[in-house]
Amino acid sequence: MIKAGIIGGAGYTAGELIRLLINHPETEIVFINSNSNAGNKITDVHGGLYGETDLVFTDELPLDSIDVLFFCTAHGDTKKFIESHNLPENLRIIDLSMDYRLKSDDEHEFVYGLPELNRRATCTAKYVANPGCFATCIQLGLLPLAKHLMLKDDIMVNAITGSTGAGVKPGATTHFSWRNNNMSVYKAFDHQHVPEIKQSLKQLQNSFNAEIDFIPYRGDFARGIFATLVVKTKVALDEITRMYEEYYAKDSFVHIVDKNIDLKQVVNTNKCLIHLEKHGDKLLIISCIDNLLKGASGQAVHNMNLMFNLEETIGLRLKPSAF
Repeated sequence: MIKAGIIGGAGYTAGELIRLLINHPETEIVFINSNSNAGNKITDVHGGLYGETDLVFTDELPLDSIDVLFFCTAHGDTKKFIESHNLPENLRIIDLSMDYRLKSDDEHEFVYGLPELNRRATCTAKYVANPGCFATCIQLGLLPLAKHLMLKDDIMVNAITGSTGAGVKPGATTHFSWRNNNMSVYKAFDHQHVPEIKQSLKQLQNSFNAEIDFIPYRGDFARGIFATLVVKTKVALDEITRMYEEYYAKDSFVHIVDKNIDLKQVVNTNKCLIHLEKHGDKLLIISCIDNLLKGASGQAVHNMNLMFNLEETIGLRLKPSAF
């Protein structure tokens, strides 16, 4: 059994991660660290887990007793923790924050954990940086084009996310009275996930130097991301579809769908569905995921499976909330 620890156990991504690991046949949760909730039952915070666990939050960190440590912490906290603690030599880390997603002048050991891009590196990694939710959805819609060096012009992206994408801490734009029957734009052209998208595209297409004109929207639903991407190309749709099917042929969670898709087909799953349409010289790519699963905790478990040489779908065979 893989023995797992979680730091930052009170948020939405932690709740989903706990749910997945409790039901994972090869994993045992040893501890869930939360200083503010120490001594409280997990079900006091994550009520959907009644009847599934008797675990209690702890403020202790028995790192020597685990094989893998998940960080579900606020951005910046993982880096502070790693720099201030002596970690066991064989401990593997999966960080769900954005602390180590980008390669910079401060080189680090973290592999960018998008399996559909870095599967081989993830399988041998000690430390993995889990991608952002928007970044996952958008990258999966573009990677096959980058592989074939087809991204030459600016890319138009519109994507709408559920309220869980803003985290569990309440705010003015997550309040039900504001969010219900409402939508709005935020961080237009300046979303924090754009740099990691560009980094991945350049990994496949070194010449990529175009802009990603990304307009994010807040939606009036709880979970999911639905993205539309527009890329200019004269290549025929049949040929593009073949490129996508070929690129994702060995991936268990990305599916190219010939009919139009909707968000409920992916909610509560680790899937990404992609639909392609051609309109003149414009290629429309529709990509959708569950932001808490494929965009966060499901992808973290997928990465864990790869790191420990397990079949990649173990613990992730989930039914969509289609009705």
